[in-house]
Amino acid sequence: MKAGINNNFHLTYCTNIHPGEEWSQVFANLKHYIPDLKARLAPDKPFGIGLRLADVASRELLASELANFKSWLAELDLYVFTLNGFPYGGFHQQVVKDQVYAPDWSDQRRLEYSLRMVNILAELLPSEMEGSISTLPLSYKPWFKGNQLFQTSVQESATHHITQVVAEMARIRNDTGLLLHLNLEPEPDGLIENAAEVIDYFQTHLLPNGGSYLASHLGIPLEAAQVLLLNHVRVCYDTCHFAVEYEDPASVFQQFQAVGIQIGKIQISAALQVNIPTDINQRRLVEERLRPFAESTYLHQVIARDHHGNLHHYPDLEMALPKLETTTDTEWRIHFHVPIFIHDYQLLHSTQDDIVTVLKLIQNNNICNHLEIETYTWEVLPQQMKMDLSTSIEREYEWVLKHLYSRSLHPTTV
Repeated sequence: MKAGINNNFHLTYCTNIHPGEEWSQVFANLKHYIPDLKARLAPDKPFGIGLRLADVASRELLASELANFKSWLAELDLYVFTLNGFPYGGFHQQVVKDQVYAPDWSDQRRLEYSLRMVNILAELLPSEMEGSISTLPLSYKPWFKGNQLFQTSVQESATHHITQVVAEMARIRNDTGLLLHLNLEPEPDGLIENAAEVIDYFQTHLLPNGGSYLASHLGIPLEAAQVLLLNHVRVCYDTCHFAVEYEDPASVFQQFQAVGIQIGKIQISAALQVNIPTDINQRRLVEERLRPFAESTYLHQVIARDHHGNLHHYPDLEMALPKLETTTDTEWRIHFHVPIFIHDYQLLHSTQDDIVTVLKLIQNNNICNHLEIETYTWEVLPQQMKMDLSTSIEREYEWVLKHLYSRSLHPTTV
């Protein structure tokens, strides 16, 4: 779906909300949900898909299913402009937790998987569009437990592998004219999790070390290699993740722009936000409301803020809850992707306001035109928040379109 001011934005939802790691399962879900959504939201216009492929599905699609899938897309007036290359393996109906980061970017398997994603997107992408692939923020901090030498080694290996992906993207652009970019997705406890760490990684590792490798590999000057890196490696700005980090969207955008880092994809999602009451009975009520969100499938990192503005990390909500009655924290923000169209949850809130801010900012600035709704937690939401999935997805689209056109502009889709 292409929707926006002067039709500049591509809007989709990420199909990681549907279970299924094999291509047959992925395609079955697409056939079940996409035609109905298109009929409701863009009956006479092209409709974009944000495709999530696990490792096994990427192998199957690239090996023998691309032609059939392309025919289906053309028949239904659909297009793929972005892929989710973050989760490598199982993502639903099993314990995922920190294994969502495995294999990380230091692992050859992550490189091979990402190269397949690049070649798939190059086959699917319409010729007039850019293509984005979101991926993990290199690795997971708690695995290193303060071992700086190990962390540095992982960053160096990750940079070498990412640079090989850039070399392939550069080849594709030279051969076909298609511009593809890999988008690192910062999140709490990721090896790069906030704006400062993104900038540090680019300036300390990617540009100098990756630039040297790419210059040697392609036989070009270092400066030209670094331009390629900045064109093909960007940031996936997840509104939930940056809100959990207490980062102001305008400030982040300005910091990235100042050093030449581009945002290649914005994932639209909301985190849980809790103002910690002083009364012990009210705290117990908050704990009771939070308990159903401490589920066993995904990590739900918590970043707490005290009255001095100091931040403290809890690796998961289940580890934070026992501290709630006695904590001196004044606020918790929790990495749990809640429906974006709901702001208040009986003593709990969402970071929906950050999404509104981002949607306003991109209307007036050439920041990014790839927008992907990413509420993937429908299966694990507390029972009272669950509703029909198709209706839920449609409500999320409608909410985004309403706020994307908040300046007295009427939604259109092209």
